Amino acid sequence: MKSLCTLALGLLITSVSAQDTVRYVGTTLSNVDYHHGQLNAAVGVHNIQVFRANRENPENNWTYNHAPMLAYWNNTFYLQYLSDPVGEHIPPGQTLLLTSKDGYHWSKPVVIFPPYKVPDGFSKKKHPGVAKDLYAVMHQRMGFFVAKNKRLLTLAYYGIAMDAKDDPNDGQGIGRVVREVYKDGTYGPIYFIRPNASWKLDQNTYPLYTSSKDKGFVEACTELLATPLMMQQWVEEADRNDPLIPLKKEVKAFSYYHLPNGKVVGLWKHALTSVSANEGKSWQYNPLRAPGFVNSNAKIWGQRTSDGHYATVYNPSEFRWPLAISTSTDGLNYKNLWLVTGEITPMRYGGNYKSYGPQYVRGIEEGNGTPPDGNLWLTYSMNKEDLWVAKVPVPVTADVTGSVREVFDEMPDGKELSSWNIYSPVEARVTVEKGTEDKKALIMRDKDHFDYATAERVIAESRKPTIEFTVVPRQSHTGVLHIELQGPNGQAAARLIFDADSTLKAKVGYRESAVMKYEAGKAYTLKLELDCSKRMYTLSVNGQPKGLKLFFAPVPYFKKVLFRTGTVRRFPNADTPTDQNYDLPDAGKTDPEAVYEIRSFRAEGE
Repeated sequence: MKSLCTLALGLLITSVSAQDTVRYVGTTLSNVDYHHGQLNAAVGVHNIQVFRANRENPENNWTYNHAPMLAYWNNTFYLQYLSDPVGEHIPPGQTLLLTSKDGYHWSKPVVIFPPYKVPDGFSKKKHPGVAKDLYAVMHQRMGFFVAKNKRLLTLAYYGIAMDAKDDPNDGQGIGRVVREVYKDGTYGPIYFIRPNASWKLDQNTYPLYTSSKDKGFVEACTELLATPLMMQQWVEEADRNDPLIPLKKEVKAFSYYHLPNGKVVGLWKHALTSVSANEGKSWQYNPLRAPGFVNSNAKIWGQRTSDGHYATVYNPSEFRWPLAISTSTDGLNYKNLWLVTGEITPMRYGGNYKSYGPQYVRGIEEGNGTPPDGNLWLTYSMNKEDLWVAKVPVPVTADVTGSVREVFDEMPDGKELSSWNIYSPVEARVTVEKGTEDKKALIMRDKDHFDYATAERVIAESRKPTIEFTVVPRQSHTGVLHIELQGPNGQAAARLIFDADSTLKAKVGYRESAVMKYEAGKAYTLKLELDCSKRMYTLSVNGQPKGLKLFFAPVPYFKKVLFRTGTVRRFPNADTPTDQNYDLPDAGKTDPEAVYEIRSFRAEGE
């Protein structure tokens, strides 16, 4: 009997392992002691902040902003997100939308689903509370749907949280709403597309979509309701026995993509996965943890990329940092792990269930548009506070070969930063524009009191590189510019600093050693000849030798040069308390703007 049981167990394991299962077969793992996880960067990623929370902003002062969704339609990016005044599930809630033609310049947010009043006296089963002057909160895992008739629908869900710890996704909410986005930038009326069964229809503020006289709109809604892969995204908020939901498991934040054989790979929070052979009507096995993937309770995104390969994007840790990408040639076996962003902005405003880090990443769902540049576009929230997009070049790579010789004024328009990684907050922008002498340059501006800008250039691996660049600091008594020479895994070995005391400095161990005084508006060409075997480098400025400098940390070789308008930050860390219930002092403060102009960059190595 024992041998038969062993045989049966072995057959079961063999059967499961033989199934089409997403798995991570690489060896790279992230280290949460570093915000970047000690991961090498995917080359050319541009992280652009599209909305920065500010409680002092009279137009939009809510500071809980989260769950962004992305679509591309009518030659336009659409970004939808939900918002509460202070914290998660603390009413009232609303959903807003921004647009952009290029992914870099975004409109102001517009409220598309406003706060919804819960009738006084409302109560939930198994909850002692009774509604009084209560508003709904919003929660949705699906934001957009492009129908076959080319109509763009945007959707949201009104849930009810009786208190700060109550679950609005318990099947006892109000229901899902929908409206059309028109090509002229306006929006159609709001309708309910799927009220919860427990909700009394005579209490609805909005009519059912079937009452619309627009046949094309009704047709688009009907198509949506008949598409299982769309319905699967609704599982958390829907009635627990909703017949439109194919897989009624406690799974969250569904994303999916198609394999060449027509099968669908499904992904959920916690890196759960399964495969469907019939467009999501059923699944080959109960969602299981994707072997090898490290992922906690934040979202994971998967999609096919424009080169015919595949990508998953997620937080590869038990925390919500870093944000990383893994790629696959067959959509099942993922072989690498590279950095999308390793920054964590200080959380300026505390609140209920606000988590640190770049999180809840989403791309553009199949059918919801394809940007013409062929790149992978993503959106995520930072600290459930600020909203970002990321452009990831396709094909995705972490390596550069050959020498680099870039004079920005001589490069084709729009291509200057194609190999640069940038981190560009609203108040610390990284751009290419005309600088002094009316020539194009990489411009780094910073007036953000809490954040900074970065521009990084991945270079060919070298033990003895020569790095040369020209910088124009437009001021000498405010701001700071760090230039770091980094080895693999984001490890800095040397750092030069244009400091706010008009002094160019070099970090030497614990101390920062003065190199020379600098002047505002003057161009400085810095040349470094580095040697990993000696752990030293020579420095010259405008052709004048400035001596031999010691690395402050050893690296086996160099891989990246980083320009940063701020100092290193290491908060939060793995031991930081989960919840921040306080605001930072002067959370709406800005600083005098500092501007740095990078005219050229050169890297050669052995």
